Amino acid sequence: MSIRIFLAVTVFLTSMSIADSQAAPTVASAQREVDRLRTLAAEKYEEANETNIRIRNLEREMTSLNAEGKIAKKQLESSSLALSRIAVASYKGSGLGNGLDIVFSANPTQYLSDASVLDLIARGYSASIQKVAFAQQQVQASQILVNDRQRILQREKVKLNSEVRAARAALTRAEKILSTLKKEDREKLAAAEAKRENKILQESKKYASSYVGDNSRGSVALKFALKQVGDVYVWAAAGPTRWDCSGLTMRSFQQAGVSLPHSSRIQVKYGKSVKYGSLKPGDLLFFG
Repeated sequence: MSIRIFLAVTVFLTSMSIADSQAAPTVASAQREVDRLRTLAAEKYEEANETNIRIRNLEREMTSLNAEGKIAKKQLESSSLALSRIAVASYKGSGLGNGLDIVFSANPTQYLSDASVLDLIARGYSASIQKVAFAQQQVQASQILVNDRQRILQREKVKLNSEVRAARAALTRAEKILSTLKKEDREKLAAAEAKRENKILQESKKYASSYVGDNSRGSVALKFALKQVGDVYVWAAAGPTRWDCSGLTMRSFQQAGVSLPHSSRIQVKYGKSVKYGSLKPGDLLFFG
């Protein structure tokens, strides 16, 4: 049965510019640029969330690969020890030292092609030699994979730092723009924004108190999200009192038994797409 993603909360990454016919053009343009930079910062933070998920996946994969590598090394040590004992026994039994070369051979497979050890093969030693060769290949393959994932992990960490710096730089530029305005203009913009946010908050609280819903997953997720109305937005936060947009939707759907990643850019690939006219409370809306 396909999973239908429901709207836990509608998150707007764009903000409205303040319509004020009395404001000077420089103030209005400053507000538009501040809104643009805030939107840019939100986008960069969401990109960082996606990168964080890739980093965690790589770290888990590397932990698994390192564990497999240790097992492969132990198997190699065990196989080499067994082969060493066989070689020593062969030496003692025949008076020939050829078998000891196996212990020091860097390439047991090539050793097998040497005509001088055909007598060993005939005695059933080839299986032990091949076991050592296979163990060596496993160790080498494991190390190659670990090194490869390590390089990818480093690139992802560099990307993450770049995205976070870009987001913070955008917010810093926004603050600088606001600081260039006259004190009265800054206060006017701050008051207008506070009024707008308070209006949204009161409307949200009113909706939250009136929403009844049902036992569907969308309703369960939405009820949880509505309980968080008034909490603070913080990048990469996922509760209990601070959230970013994908952190809130992730936790909301978790209450409904639906697992989502902490990234809107990845969440958009989950679930089932529905037509706009078929939207129900709980459906996730993605913009951009």
